[in-house]
Amino acid sequence: MGIGERLRAIREQKEMSQGDIEDRTGLLRCYISRVEHGHTIPSIETLDKLTRALGVTMSELFSENRKAARPLELPEPKPEKLDRSSSNNLRRLTQAYQRMTPRHRVLLVTIASKLTKAR
Repeated sequence: MGIGERLRAIREQKEMSQGDIEDRTGLLRCYISRVEHGHTIPSIETLDKLTRALGVTMSELFSENRKAARPLELPEPKPEKLDRSSSNNLRRLTQAYQRMTPRHRVLLVTIASKLTKAR
């Protein structure tokens, strides 16, 4: 299920109209429709507005069972086992993670979990 379909399913489950979401987020109803139909992909900031309006967390939005994912702890980098490029990427990811809001951290961990399960 795509992100737009998921947003629509949650909205309908909560018996809300696109107009209700428009009122709560300030996003245009036509934009909400485009997202729900998969014609456009919302930014993280827009997803944050939509999830707040729907009363769910980002983690619940991306989770198949609508339960919040537990944040994962990043392992300590082991430079002796990583090549230079991987070590730099892990360092940059760690720095970015430390600057994120708790909500964005949950989103990042959820996406990373989904990517690793796809293999």
